[in-house]
Amino acid sequence: MKSNNMPDQFYIQDWIRIKNGRIFTGEKLIFESTEKNLTCFLKACYDFLDIKYPKFHKMDGLSKLGILASEPIFNKYELTKETALVFSNNASSLETDLQFQKTTNTFSSPSLFIYTLPNIVLGEISIKYKLQSENAFFISECFQADLLKDYTESLLNLGKAPDVLCGWLDLQNGEYDVFLCLVSKEKNILFSEENLKNLYYAENEKPTH
Repeated sequence: MKSNNMPDQFYIQDWIRIKNGRIFTGEKLIFESTEKNLTCFLKACYDFLDIKYPKFHKMDGLSKLGILASEPIFNKYELTKETALVFSNNASSLETDLQFQKTTNTFSSPSLFIYTLPNIVLGEISIKYKLQSENAFFISECFQADLLKDYTESLLNLGKAPDVLCGWLDLQNGEYDVFLCLVSKEKNILFSEENLKNLYYAENEKPTH
């Protein structure tokens, strides 16, 4: 019998990886493209995933990546509006910040300005999937499995959310690096720092061709 003092155990129910022109759901490669242009690649992903969401085309690159990575998860699982979001990256919203700065030389773009905060992607995902949940966006030098694990577990243990979509969502100079995982009590891969690192860094070991 489980002791009342023992903490709940959580698991990585599923995960998404977008990098080097490919999308993985779990260990399954579902999409691959040789397109080097970021805008064209994101559009190709959008078409492949058959997302019907016109607002997508008005978003910045980081928000588009967030929607593309979230879509397979929300499409596969019956998640509630309480599903929490815990993201992190290195570049913050720098990609959009630089684009906005260029427009200030002529006429500042309000449509770009609203994306000059990294947590805007959390709002876009929440709107798209009708979430009314806890969310947080952290900036760190590199992928920090301990940070993601600790904050995600605190939300779950405190009953703030029944499940959490957490991970790394980075975009710099047109280079994207996305790893999101769904964490819940549904048994699959144990939710640990080691397993988070293994899943994140596994992409670097996969051949690009």
